[in-house]
Amino acid sequence: MSSKKVTITEVAKYAGVSVTTVSMVLGNKGRISPDTIDKVNQAVEELGYIRNRAAANLRSNSSEIIGLILKDISDPYYSEVASGISEEIERQGYMLILAQSGDSQERFEKCMMTMSRQGVGGIAFCPIADNQQFNIEKMKEQNLPLVCVSRASLDKHGPEANNNNYAAKLATEHLIKQGHRRIAYVGGASSSLCRAERIGGYCSTLMQFGLPFKPEWVVECEKGQKAAANAVQTLLSEHPQVTAILCHHSSTALGAVYGIHRSGRQIGKDQFIGEQVSLIGFDDVEEAELTEPPLTFVNFNAREMGRQAAKRLISQLEQEHSQPYSLIQPPQLIIRESA
Repeated sequence: MSSKKVTITEVAKYAGVSVTTVSMVLGNKGRISPDTIDKVNQAVEELGYIRNRAAANLRSNSSEIIGLILKDISDPYYSEVASGISEEIERQGYMLILAQSGDSQERFEKCMMTMSRQGVGGIAFCPIADNQQFNIEKMKEQNLPLVCVSRASLDKHGPEANNNNYAAKLATEHLIKQGHRRIAYVGGASSSLCRAERIGGYCSTLMQFGLPFKPEWVVECEKGQKAAANAVQTLLSEHPQVTAILCHHSSTALGAVYGIHRSGRQIGKDQFIGEQVSLIGFDDVEEAELTEPPLTFVNFNAREMGRQAAKRLISQLEQEHSQPYSLIQPPQLIIRESA
């Protein structure tokens, strides 16, 4: 056959049946004899007919396509979420389409509506902000399954896969039990609910052990490693008594390595001689084992979050009256040589 796109009419003619019959076979509808089904499928294969899956999905009100909207594809946490979702939906016979919204609410809503119009079966998404508000009534009207994958508590618009952000308690307690009394927190923005919850865990743990909370030891900074390096260098220059640091992002922890070295200090567990600073980050990454020494992390297992979110989304897709759900993945402290 030529490279010209094959039409359903040509398939019908080749198989010796009507266009309606071909349509019914492709849509798996109606009472068609096995012989006729075989003839149509053979014609489709021999002619190289490509079915319009999007149109078929819209007609049948079902889809093998799942949408995923991420704020930042390059972010290690979101990359792991995407990997987990992709692995699970492909295992169950679905495929993934991916969109990136950035920080724009308008872009996020456009991604939502475009995916809906393209006939996806459901949408998983990571919010652009921890306290994001959005209108999904139009999605509900279309009975489109939605799953929000987030590490912080959001306004409960729909089913949510949620992490426990008080994992900072786990990290702070670990440092205190090692003898640290002067622990700082670096990274994130004051508008972040995720950061607020982590600082809440950090603060409450200090109070639990009778240690003071020092606002000047809680430092905001942008997400990149350069910003973190500068913030940590400034922190240690102004407050040399600090012996341990919690880092809000994985990139913050990696950047903090440079900031500690620039301040003339080293990374390690020995805080008593005043030269070493212990370091703990959130959201483990492969690079954590490449630094010297390797970095301790609190890990939320983003890939497993993605897998579980995909399972719940497919459950909604295949069960018309599935119930909303909330998924909490417990954090895990991965102890390495930095703390």
